[in-house]
Amino acid sequence: MPKVITPKSFGAPLGMYSHGMAAPAGELVVVAGQVGVGRDGQVMPGVVPQTKQALENVGAVLAAAGCGFRDVVRLQTFLVSADDIPGFMRARQEVFPGYFPDEAYPPNTLLVVSRLVRPELRVEIEAMAVRRPRRPTVRKRVQPRKRARR
Repeated sequence: MPKVITPKSFGAPLGMYSHGMAAPAGELVVVAGQVGVGRDGQVMPGVVPQTKQALENVGAVLAAAGCGFRDVVRLQTFLVSADDIPGFMRARQEVFPGYFPDEAYPPNTLLVVSRLVRPELRVEIEAMAVRRPRRPTVRKRVQPRKRARR
């Protein structure tokens, strides 16, 4: 599990993120930007539902890679309007306790951009995680039976 890094000279972060994280050795899992589109292909209405859906989509990619939100070491968020920041923050406050129950939130960079690939999209979230190396399975070598001579 990644370890939160907070320099002694820093105050607490301004929100639900950490100043830094140190990750154990493992494979880097990079999650492409996920948006507020459900499995049915429909865009969620508004920034709060889109944020929740984008995070759910990030979680699905993480699960497919064999990890979860506790393995995330970096998030990067893109919003199309500064007016959407309060809704984005509200959505995070609602879902982050379930994703990060120990409150070890990954670093997050929030950027406001002019638009995303489709004009109805309000938010896009990228993630990086570290998948711990799997322990090699040790197979017991089976000794062949000796045949009894007749």
